[in-house]
Amino acid sequence: MICQNCGRNEADTFLKKTINGKTTTTHLCGECALRHSAGTIFGKIGFDIGDFWNTLFAEPAEKTAAEVMRCKGCGRSFEDMAKTGKAGCPACYTTFYNRLLPSIQRIHGKTRHTGKIPEGACESLKMERELEQLRRELNECIAGQQFEKCAGLRDRIREIEKKEEA
Repeated sequence: MICQNCGRNEADTFLKKTINGKTTTTHLCGECALRHSAGTIFGKIGFDIGDFWNTLFAEPAEKTAAEVMRCKGCGRSFEDMAKTGKAGCPACYTTFYNRLLPSIQRIHGKTRHTGKIPEGACESLKMERELEQLRRELNECIAGQQFEKCAGLRDRIREIEKKEEA
């Protein structure tokens, strides 16, 4: 498809706008898209994805080269992760755990996965989740003085804990 702006180059950028329920699509080449971006909301506010990641992973003060901690797995620093928004390897999450937690909390609202457990997940993870749920229910029953139900929950918790020990 040819660029609708210049009519010369191949279109590789497609802009969709919906105004008053009417959607229009504009096909632009790379050059025209860059010129056109000055008129978009991101162009007006000077949006830069690098700046976006830097603000999410912002550090309060600059450190000297000697103070910079690096991942033992890939050699990346936390500042490298902040620039790209990507970890270099799985060891980065362990190395920078304390520094990543506030950013993860800010981005996701939580620091722990609470979704579904995959079918192939290990049995110990499933038992851990069940234990957490049972303990929450037990605390609610204690607060509500439902002692018969508490006894049943206590017995189920002990049963699962014995399985974990075995």
